[in-house]
Amino acid sequence: MKKLLAFTSALFLVASASFTAGTAADDLAPTSVKLERLKWPAFKDRIASAKKAKFTLVDAWATTCGPCKENFPHLLEMHHKYGSKGLNVVSLSLDDPTDAKAVAAAEKFLKEKNAVITNVLLDEDFGAGFDRLDISAIPAVFLFGPDGKELKRFTMDDPNNQFTYEQVEKEVRSLIEGAAAK
Repeated sequence: MKKLLAFTSALFLVASASFTAGTAADDLAPTSVKLERLKWPAFKDRIASAKKAKFTLVDAWATTCGPCKENFPHLLEMHHKYGSKGLNVVSLSLDDPTDAKAVAAAEKFLKEKNAVITNVLLDEDFGAGFDRLDISAIPAVFLFGPDGKELKRFTMDDPNNQFTYEQVEKEVRSLIEGAAAK
């Protein structure tokens, strides 16, 4: 009986390990929801240091932005679809880092969405993120190459040319497929 119990336990452990091992997408992201505070230079270094990634997608958002929160699931969907193909997905919160309620709201939102990706709170003066990213509105999405250089941006700055997350995904798919063909 002890041998059967030991065997069953060992089999359970192996099955559990196989089930939780995950995919390459999981290798690019953390294993729990976390909001990490970073200054701009450290954030840029983080993007350039994602060596397993062929491309990095950065979504700039804030808890006060309804369209940002509404479209956030698209970001997570792209992580699940393309993470195993080399896409590193990062959410960049532009909430006020000195406002404890705003930071708590961002953390709560990320946990509710089960955002097990790299989540960064820009830890600089409130509003600095807009200057750093050279944007005037959010949501905004940026694609970076493996060297950390910006390849493409999707912004709401031009009222006559508003982007959709479907356009972002089309660009991601094109880049991933082009990289795979090389």
